[in-house]
Amino acid sequence: MKLRKILAIALAIIMIAVSLCACGTKKDETKDSDEDKTKTSDLAYIQDKGTLIIGMTDSAPMNYKDENGEWIGFDTEFTYLVAEELGVDVKFVPIVWDTRWFALETKDIDCVWNGMTLDDTAKANADCTDPYVRNAQVVVVKDSMKDTYKDVDSLKNCTVAVEVLSAGKGAAESAKLKFAEYPAQSDALMAVESGKADACIIDITMANAMTGEGTGYEHLTASFSLTEEVYAIGCRKNSDLDEKINEIMADLIADGSLQKLAEKYELTLVTDEE
Repeated sequence: MKLRKILAIALAIIMIAVSLCACGTKKDETKDSDEDKTKTSDLAYIQDKGTLIIGMTDSAPMNYKDENGEWIGFDTEFTYLVAEELGVDVKFVPIVWDTRWFALETKDIDCVWNGMTLDDTAKANADCTDPYVRNAQVVVVKDSMKDTYKDVDSLKNCTVAVEVLSAGKGAAESAKLKFAEYPAQSDALMAVESGKADACIIDITMANAMTGEGTGYEHLTASFSLTEEVYAIGCRKNSDLDEKINEIMADLIADGSLQKLAEKYELTLVTDEE
């Protein structure tokens, strides 16, 4: 009788141990499953809804409208090439630049894809792709003032226009310049044109496209560069979309499609050889 009781107790202990091991394994499997779901959900989410929503501002030559009101530009065409490979449509949503991370997190947009400077702020707020285009922050002034404003020291007592929370603002802060913030780079250019600012700091890509003969600001010109940088695409944190875009981007570079696009908009690609 005692032997039976001992065997029964031993069997019960064994069953409890097996049950605990099974629960632990199930919990670990569930945890791994949740991690995989987190990693893959963003790309699946975008492909399931069938639309890639791009957060951007009107900024030539990356994203801007033609005479018919249609979005064109390097990033615009680049987006279409990637979306085609993903099997989804594209929707462009103009945003206020300093709200870009919030819009990304709340899924109002799926990417910040608009000549976004790859810096510490971008890396902290988004999963960023590989860099794809070279850029610089340049000082733009009126033609008549180019010889006057030719270095940082000459701007010490001037008012410089910058886009809010932009790389241009960062360059102004690093150079310890007095600056005024505007909603967009185009507004910063307008401030110089109207005389509200003595100079502005914007992307060289935009300066090349928007100033000089045959442009909307033919009496403005880039005077000198403050910083050099690269552009990348910002995706949501813990997203696998950046990895997929990198794969597609590598193919577009390999077959020459992206280089052709860069030549069309007079941009310089970031290459593996550099």
